[in-house]
Amino acid sequence: MLGKTLITKQTGAAGKPSDTVLLCEKFQIKAEKYFAILMDRGSGGPIMIGSKTGGTSIEDIAAKDPSAIVKMPVDIMDGISEKQAVDMATQMGFEGPQAKAAAESISALYKVFIERDCTMVEINPFAELVDGRVIVCDAKVGFDDNAEFRQKAIFDQRDISQEDPAEVEAKKFDLNYIKLDGSVACMVNGAGLAMSTMDLLSLCGGSPANFLDVGGAANKDTVTAAFKIIQGDPNVKSILINIFGGIMRCDVIADGVVAAVKEVGLTKPLVVRLVGTNVDAGKKIIQDSGLPVHAIGDFTEAAKKAVELAKAA
Repeated sequence: MLGKTLITKQTGAAGKPSDTVLLCEKFQIKAEKYFAILMDRGSGGPIMIGSKTGGTSIEDIAAKDPSAIVKMPVDIMDGISEKQAVDMATQMGFEGPQAKAAAESISALYKVFIERDCTMVEINPFAELVDGRVIVCDAKVGFDDNAEFRQKAIFDQRDISQEDPAEVEAKKFDLNYIKLDGSVACMVNGAGLAMSTMDLLSLCGGSPANFLDVGGAANKDTVTAAFKIIQGDPNVKSILINIFGGIMRCDVIADGVVAAVKEVGLTKPLVVRLVGTNVDAGKKIIQDSGLPVHAIGDFTEAAKKAVELAKAA
């Protein structure tokens, strides 16, 4: 396995490079359960999710039998009580000594969730073995990126060889970038507008090549880096820059685009929509640059043009 590409449902078709192998005891499992802790906006704090059925995705479990899912909010100020842990273990199907052992593990997992700034702790399966032991057989843990400053020991273990190089580069400039499989690259400010842009591209018959939110504190260098990243994607056939100037000024975006083109050239058709703060200054910068840009003020028309250019490329 070492040095090979591992392809599973979790990795996607491209797979992931395999440079480490974990060896562990082979467990003889009697029963598989499911357990997770997530942040729940509805209750304003952590929520525990459990099921008597494990070993498969929670989505499949819920689709087959919604009543098989147990949800239990935890007061973020008080934390998990011993009674809550026991109740959850019991509702997950553990009995007797196994219920006590499972409750202890649940309390320990909650402690990890809080102390390590987790966004998710998922145990599947949470298993009872034939010898009576209760074991966390497999785990998936997510950490809050905003907590990196106080979870340095964890974030230092990050293996960037498992990540998309473009996403690694984007993180250096605090860009919120996720690579997708489409052909229309997007550069947008604000996550909401970015999602709307991706939706509109799909509605117009196109497919977004990425999610890219440059944020409200971006500067010329940040925008230049963002433009270089999206133009470096070989799947990209056209680029749509969609900026609503609130905190982010349109002239800053325009300066960054012009600087990026001068540095790396313009190899893809470019559609620019600028609205809001300093929009006239931004439009003038683009116009005076002499770049072959399609400047369109209407949101829908800009998306249609970007899709049209991608299909024609």
